[in-house]
Order: sequence, then C-alpha cells, then structure tokens
Amino acid sequence: MALSLPTGTLYALATVYAAAVPVTAGTNATETVLSATNTLAAGDYVEYTGSWSRATNRVFRVKAATGTTVTLEGLDTTSTSLFPAGGATGSLRKITTWVPIAQMISCEPSGGEPKYATVNLLDVENEISLPDGYSAQTLAMSIADDPNLPHHAALKSAAELRKIAAIKAELPAGSKILYNGYISFDESPSMTKGQVMAVKAGSALQGRPVRYSA
Repeated sequence: MALSLPTGTLYALATVYAAAVPVTAGTNATETVLSATNTLAAGDYVEYTGSWSRATNRVFRVKAATGTTVTLEGLDTTSTSLFPAGGATGSLRKITTWVPIAQMISCEPSGGEPKYATVNLLDVENEISLPDGYSAQTLAMSIADDPNLPHHAALKSAAELRKIAAIKAELPAGSKILYNGYISFDESPSMTKGQVMAVKAGSALQGRPVRYSA
C-alpha cells in the first residue's frame, strides 16, 4: 500500500509548439509506432491529432524515435476495433516550451464518470443499463494571485485565443499526468478577509488524461 500527498506537485502550461509533423501510418501494438518524418527524440512530449478517436487531442511522451518513426509511450493500439488498422493518419506537434504555473492552491479534476443508457424491454421486468461512454472532463485550478509571474500572461493569452494547450503535473513521487484542453482564465482575484487572493483557471479536456508512473 502506498499513500501520497500532493504537496510538492509542479504544474506547467505548454505555450510553444513546433510545426506539426504529418503522420502517415501507425502500427497496432502495445505501444504504437507512427510513421512520420521527424527530428523528435526520446523524452519529448507531443500532441497527437488524427483519425484514431481514442488517441486524438491527447499528449504522449516519445519513447523512441528515428528519422521516420515515433513510438508513443503507453499508447496501446492492439485492439483494431478501437484503433482501426490504417487509421492513424494525422499529425504530431512537439511541445517546445513549458511555463511553470507557480503558487497553485488547488487543481481539481471533475467529470469522466461513466454514462449509461437505460433500456426498457417489454418482456423484462428490470431496466437494463448499457455503457455509453464518459462525461466531459474539466480541470478547475485556483492559483495564488500574482500578475507578475509568467504563468499569468501565458494563461490569459491561451484563454483569449481559445487555444487547446497541454498542462503537465509532475507529482512528488515522479508520476506525470498530461492534460490537454481549452484553457480558461479569470484574472479577477477572490478577496476574502484572512485568505490569500486567488485567480481561477480551467481546462476543458478534449481527450482523456495520460499518466506515466515516472
């Protein structure tokens, strides 16, 4: 059994991306290998956008790369019903700049609960529930107010441009969580006597988070 506290978690916002690299094919494997002419290296973080709906708009770490292939760590595409053969075409964008989000007070995920469709059959007394995907996911962030810190301008810019941007959380034990979504930001701070002034930011996720144990 392992118990963890979030104290020491570091957050960062992706602010600069390299030019998109076209993906022409992908393997069905425990860790997919994409065909793409690139200059990527192991350890890079990339946003995948493409016709594999279970993977699009998510951020992955590069496990290995050559001049013509990229292995995405942890992206299991062995199921051809979820990842149709020949359906990997799309693009990769390397994240080149992360801006630390300092003074985070809280970061609360919500949504992602399974949804069910209720079915009533005439010859069955009990209703039947069938799985029907998951609810939309969001992040709600509370950040101690300081408009002079770099993340303030970065969050404001991403929100005003309605940009999809990645957020990276590095937990104290080394685990990493990658989120990707539309950024929102309210730079008007809360003002409660005896409490730290705080601004609010959020992310409307466009794909499920990706987590690495180290």
